[in-house]
Amino acid sequence: MRKAAVINLRIEPEIKERLEKLAEATHHSKSFLIVHALEAFLDANECQINGIVEAVKEADSPNVEWTNHADVKAKWEAKVALERLNNKNAVYLSHEDARKYRNREDAFDKKSLRAVIGTTANWKEISKDCIAFANAQGGRLLIGIENDLDLPDAAQRIDPGLPDLIRRKVGERTVNVTVLLKVCRADNGGEYLELRIPSSIAVASTADGQYFLRKFDESKPVVGDEVIRLAAERSAMHWETQTTMHVSRGETNRRKLAAFVAGIHASDRVKDSVKEKTEDELLDHYQLAQGEWLTNLGILCVGRRQDRARLGTAPVIQFIKFDDLGKKVDKLVWDDLDLTPMELIEAVWREVPDFHERYELPDGLFRQHVPLYDEIVVRELLVNALVHRPYTQQGDIFLILQPDRLEVVNPGLLPLGVTPRNLLHSTMRRNVHLARIFHDLKLMGREGSGYDKIYEVLLSQGKTVPEPKEGPDWFEVTVRRRIIKPQVIDFIVKADQTFQLTQWERIALGLLAQHEALTARDLAKALELSSVDALNPWINRLLSCGLVLSSGRTHSTRYYVDLNILRRFEFPASTTLRRMEPHRMQTLVVVDLRLYPRSAIDEISKRIGAEIPYKQVKWAVDALITSGEVVFEGNKKGRRYRLAE
Repeated sequence: MRKAAVINLRIEPEIKERLEKLAEATHHSKSFLIVHALEAFLDANECQINGIVEAVKEADSPNVEWTNHADVKAKWEAKVALERLNNKNAVYLSHEDARKYRNREDAFDKKSLRAVIGTTANWKEISKDCIAFANAQGGRLLIGIENDLDLPDAAQRIDPGLPDLIRRKVGERTVNVTVLLKVCRADNGGEYLELRIPSSIAVASTADGQYFLRKFDESKPVVGDEVIRLAAERSAMHWETQTTMHVSRGETNRRKLAAFVAGIHASDRVKDSVKEKTEDELLDHYQLAQGEWLTNLGILCVGRRQDRARLGTAPVIQFIKFDDLGKKVDKLVWDDLDLTPMELIEAVWREVPDFHERYELPDGLFRQHVPLYDEIVVRELLVNALVHRPYTQQGDIFLILQPDRLEVVNPGLLPLGVTPRNLLHSTMRRNVHLARIFHDLKLMGREGSGYDKIYEVLLSQGKTVPEPKEGPDWFEVTVRRRIIKPQVIDFIVKADQTFQLTQWERIALGLLAQHEALTARDLAKALELSSVDALNPWINRLLSCGLVLSSGRTHSTRYYVDLNILRRFEFPASTTLRRMEPHRMQTLVVVDLRLYPRSAIDEISKRIGAEIPYKQVKWAVDALITSGEVVFEGNKKGRRYRLAE
């Protein structure tokens, strides 16, 4: 074993005092904290300094090509002018912006103008919020808008000297915090201040050594061992954009890069201006390359196999199946590092036969097929395992299939601030650029972890909600196979078709349908809500529609569902085939194609009946193609469908 080196250094008395306080709070030695602080500093700065050194070498070389300063300035000003032209209302807060910000409360907050002026100024609170945003993924603080309002007072004007005052006050009270300010005008003419706080490379703190982190819509203190974990999280956040492997941007896997570009061009989530970029420009746009080098993210997503292996933390997935006696009966491993994270999802879903097994439930004259493990659930779990894992930590992803459950075990802990008790509402992302790629390729939603979708699917299939569990250096999610109440499936479908429920309402209704009754307190706990008052958007319309009944008052209110309640409803609309369940529609399509193979979609729609919308038939055909029961020949208008052989 190599002997540890000894370094002597002089520090200011104030820093020594802060170090001693932190050592006492975290129960670690001062040497331990200093070593971890040095590692975090080197991780954050080494790559940048190396880049500067390389740039200086290039500048000193005899063959360097220089660009005129005036040309660079003109190009930059033209770019800024174009951005302003394409986004004329960038400095205005519209009602739509206000709604958008409300949906991302962890990255957004509002403060009254009184918080920064006169005797009511609370600089400690403002500084705390700025630190919390800097230690998370950045955020915006709108000053001049009351917390319960969307817009400032129409007559409100911002003193021209206020931005400089805020910069000075926050700067005096914080360390490693950058605040970008601008005066904005809202739709109603009132002015307010927007403070944009970028994510900090190093750990942000108060001048006296206090740490804060944004958790949902609050700035929470970070204490004890969480401080060390926060420092580790900071270094991990910049792994994606590091270029320390020194792989040239031209050394991509051409097939994987072409597939990535094709996926971006085919996505309806990507702006036309992005689709118009060249292949090389897309590498920069998605942080797959910086300068002449591929980033770690670029190597992971479009790089060559040998370079992906050199990363050391490229994902490896193991599928292990056990029988009733606990004996291993099957094992599949994806460990050759040839596949990108996007390709791994497709490979696992395609190659594990157990994921394609289904229950067959009686449903009148039909048979209803319910998957043992729904494709949406499996894919969301894989996406979370690949996107939210720390790529600075080694370890395989395990899919463990027991006779009654599926366990997905991921290396690393949840992002700081996320716990197994708040996953349903979490919007924190560890690898923001990888998450953006997965979103644009339509592999995941932009915000959140996908657990709301997992809840919705499992509950609509009469199954229990996922069971998250965090260990010392791993995170596990368990999904149960058993259908608790088969009648819930038909109930949720009919309720949704009748009342067009929101996702929150489907989740709440699914929970209540599985229990005889839940108190308001128990329902709020099951939905991971902070208080009973937060139940309103989940439950109010269900009560008004009569889908959910209640008794009692306040926290003791009991909510319950009668699964036969839909039979007693007197629907204002007449009986119609438009409410036909998806599985029945698919059965009709199968019967039609058995009689009339190689039919076009409009021919199928006409034969099934004009009363059923064309889109409903198209959805049924698409679902049958996904399940492998139907195949097609030709493209676009010439496409013909038939049953798979």
